[in-house]
This record gives sequence, C-alpha cells and structure tokens, in this order.
Amino acid sequence: MGLFDFFKKNNTYVPEYKFDPDKEKPVIRASICNGEQVAGFKNKETGEFHEIMLIRNSEELEGFKRAYNLDHVDKEY
Repeated sequence: MGLFDFFKKNNTYVPEYKFDPDKEKPVIRASICNGEQVAGFKNKETGEFHEIMLIRNSEELEGFKRAYNLDHVDKEY
C-alpha cells in the first residue's frame, strides 16, 4: 500500500470500538449551521455521545454501517 492509496475513494477508515447495542444506539450528529456530520454511539441512559468518525460522503456512512453491522442510523440535529 502506497502513501496515497489511503486517500482512494474505497478506503474508508473506521476506528475500532466495542459497540453494545443493549446500552448504546448508533447516531449521526448533524450541524444545522454547516452540515457537518459525525457518526458515533449514544448511551441510551445517560445521553453521552461517543464520537467515532466524521462523515463527509455516502461512502463513509456506508463504511460506518458496514463496520458495525448496522441497517439504520438515526440522525440528530
């Protein structure tokens, strides 16, 4: 893998995280001001958000869903 191979379209880096579906739900936090979107997991009891990655396009969203075996991700503003 060369230096610039990381930046190719199909190479979406998704950090490893131990997702517990009983305690957390997947969420995209979207800014109403600038449209920035961040994928992560929200604790169902405390509401604490654990940021995983910035979502800049549909490929990165699909990579996030694939990495954590998700069918749907809620969006919060």
